[in-house]
Amino acid sequence: MFTYEWSPTMVNSNYYGMDFLYVTPTTKQAARAGNTITALLLYRRKVNREELEPRLAEALLRFVRTRLQPGVLSVCLRTLRILSRDRQALAPFITDTAILTLACLGGIKALPLCHHDDEEEDKEMAEKKVDNANSNPGSSMDFHYSDVNSAAPNVSSAPSHTLRCVSEDITEMERSDGICRMLTRGKRDAREEEEEEEEEQRREWCDDGEVWRKEAMKTLCNVIYNSQRAQERASVLRLLPGLSEKLKNGIRSVSPPSGQFYELRLLFLLTALRPELRSQLQQERGVSMLTAALEQCLDVQWADVYEVVAWDMECPPVCKEVSQRAIEILKVLFNITYSSHSQQPDEEDAALYRRLAAVLRHCLLLTCQGEELTEELQRQTVNVLSALPLQCLDVLLSARLSEGSRESGGVNMDCVHSLLLFMERRLNRSHKLKERLTPVLNLLTESCRAHRETRHYLRQQILPPLRDVALRPEQGDTIRNKLVRLMTHVDTELKHCAAELLFVLCKENVGRFVKYTGYGNAAGLLAARGLLSGHSSAPQCQYSSDSDSDTEEYRQARDRINLVTGRVEEPQPDPMEGMSEEEKEAEAVRLVAMFNRLSRDRIIQPMSVMLDGQLAPLCDHMRNSTLEEEEEEEADFEAEVD
Repeated sequence: MFTYEWSPTMVNSNYYGMDFLYVTPTTKQAARAGNTITALLLYRRKVNREELEPRLAEALLRFVRTRLQPGVLSVCLRTLRILSRDRQALAPFITDTAILTLACLGGIKALPLCHHDDEEEDKEMAEKKVDNANSNPGSSMDFHYSDVNSAAPNVSSAPSHTLRCVSEDITEMERSDGICRMLTRGKRDAREEEEEEEEEQRREWCDDGEVWRKEAMKTLCNVIYNSQRAQERASVLRLLPGLSEKLKNGIRSVSPPSGQFYELRLLFLLTALRPELRSQLQQERGVSMLTAALEQCLDVQWADVYEVVAWDMECPPVCKEVSQRAIEILKVLFNITYSSHSQQPDEEDAALYRRLAAVLRHCLLLTCQGEELTEELQRQTVNVLSALPLQCLDVLLSARLSEGSRESGGVNMDCVHSLLLFMERRLNRSHKLKERLTPVLNLLTESCRAHRETRHYLRQQILPPLRDVALRPEQGDTIRNKLVRLMTHVDTELKHCAAELLFVLCKENVGRFVKYTGYGNAAGLLAARGLLSGHSSAPQCQYSSDSDSDTEEYRQARDRINLVTGRVEEPQPDPMEGMSEEEKEAEAVRLVAMFNRLSRDRIIQPMSVMLDGQLAPLCDHMRNSTLEEEEEEEADFEAEVD
């Protein structure tokens, strides 16, 4: 196979000022460049990294803006990706030129290079090029500096262009002596081998094109993630519209491009780190675009307007690549919809959110390759569901019943059951409980308030009729036991979410809530709601009037249940048994003195329940009572005088 021979002046020591960088690759053996750069990465361990890495990154960023073979370009971009992980070496990456170069190499259309800094950089490059040519007069390699928009060759046309140039070189060599040479007989095998090599090069070129596009996107993701300056410049340079357009083109294609994952990852970073880009993407119908991308990714088929064809359990699980792409889409969707929960959508937005909710219901019922991927897909799905307006979640229950479906009141509960299982798995883990449990707890609580069937089904699963009252409510392995344990968690938000779900399942009835949780565990929520007096306030929604069903075991033990602990306590001996009245009085005085000392030292603060169910300091209550008594006595005295 005939190839170009590259001159060492392409990346020599004089040009970049590094006496250890000397690369002489050929097209056929582009791996030599990889070996050289690998040696550089090993060499950097022996020198000052703070000095070497920025210089190497700057050199490579200039290098990739020239016309390179895909194999060499892939190696250079892979090296840049490794360098971009180091936050101390990001200076060359955060210029407008570098960001736009990486964006264009990744296939993102952005603003042209028109900054003063870039003109100075081009001028400096030209001067160094002249010096290089003067110092190497025998070199035949023309060092092309192209615009960033032409830095990324068209993969589909590049192989034919290269082969055409190679063919012209062959012709020139054959005609160098003025004679047009003809192939002699017996050379058919050699010609077929050349054709096979050309075809192989064409395939490798296309494959390498996907590789260096992915490497460019990975590098850009690293830079955006690690540098606030890069985030600001990405917003100014309007990378978002170009990225959105690239995603739309992928959606319009038959199947999503192989590099779409990194485009979605970059979109996630931009919307997560720049608030103005979140708003911009939402205003530019980003929810509709990402919903379409999710439908394409999961190959969604529609049975009705807001009903996806049920996933067949006999089908193979969703592959890893598709699962990861769907997860990235869901993360971006959450970024641009998290503020929609409290808003009242118009008719168009409501239809869009309902369509998205139907796709999300499908996501909850999918099985991926590996338990971790399945759970992560469900986690991101729950996050998006918790961000959508509540009135648009009715489609979660609108699916038709089928064989094997779970139901409550004639309504399909498969989605609710999937959420319940997801919550139970989260309850079994102690790591990052707040961020893992809060979204699903809030989602189930709001769903129970809005839909009677959901509340009835979850109450059957979480709060079945009490039978065993020998154990405390927080003891055991049932979902109720685990939720009650969370009610005394150190994290205020988490314990409030757990208590709120149980309270709604009890129809916001104080007596029933204390029955299932114990007064000690319920005190936090009751105090926050002003319900310590035992009187239920007006519920936030209308509940049905069905009565609470008590089992025979509970009725027999009800009078012996300690309301504070929520269980039947064993008979305890009287601690004052055998004490005289004087000893009892002395013990009471000593106990009061201990409370007074704890109160004076502000270790405890005695509280009293007011008539409205709110807590108030006991001293204030006693002071107010004393003042009222004094006023009454004065009034009585004046009445007697009169």
